[in-house]
Order: sequence, then C-alpha cells, then structure tokens
Amino acid sequence: MTTTRPHPEDSAEQRLPYDVFAKGCPSRGTLEHVTGRWGALTLGALCGGSLRFNELRRRVDGVSEKMLSQTLHALERDGLVHREAQPTNPPRVDYELTPLGHEVARRVLSLIHFLEGRMDDVLQAHERYDETRGAR
Repeated sequence: MTTTRPHPEDSAEQRLPYDVFAKGCPSRGTLEHVTGRWGALTLGALCGGSLRFNELRRRVDGVSEKMLSQTLHALERDGLVHREAQPTNPPRVDYELTPLGHEVARRVLSLIHFLEGRMDDVLQAHERYDETRGAR
C-alpha cells in the first residue's frame, strides 16, 4: 500500500506506507473516526483532560448517549482514547487521550479554531450562494 506523494510540509516527495485515498487502506477508517462530527468534538473535549462519560456528553452538546459510546469505542480501538474503569460502587469510568490522541486532538483543534475564526467568511459565502441559487 506504499505510495509516493508530496508531503504537505515538505516539497520533496516522501514514501508513505499508507494511502488514505486507496479504497482498502486502513487509514481511511481512522480518518473517518477522527474527522467525523462526534470524533472531532470528542477529541477536542478530551484535550482539556480526563472526563467521565456524562461530563463528556455534556461538553459535546447534542451527542446522543449511543453515538458518544460508539465514538469512544472507535477512538479507543484506534489508540487515541484510553478508557479507565475504576472498581467502585457505582462504577466510575474515565476517558482520556493517549499520547497519540493528544497529537491528533491538537491538530483537530487547530482546524476547529481556524474555522471558528473564519466563520464570518463562511457565513458570507453561504449568503452569496443562497442568493445565486435562489435567483434560479
């Protein structure tokens, strides 16, 4: 699955062992987990530190219990989130980012902050688009 393509931070071509653009590449699933709405928000929320399930659900406003559970399972399987179950009564489960998860979350948060800072431009583009589409 090795491919040659330019690296975004280096103009020289580099050999990469995976190619997300290839249909069967396993990196595609992880990219989906990280960049999906709930994955990106979950990673961003956990960047601030360990959270219990309900704390995380409150922080990621709008996510259902089922979707958060599925998202956490996927991110845990990808090695981005660590789940720590405490043997207490009632049981306590904490979620935190792994070192790899922290690296990914920092990159996701960088994109989130960039988009938040450019939302006026995006909203203006929406208006222009809607005006031209509505005129047809």
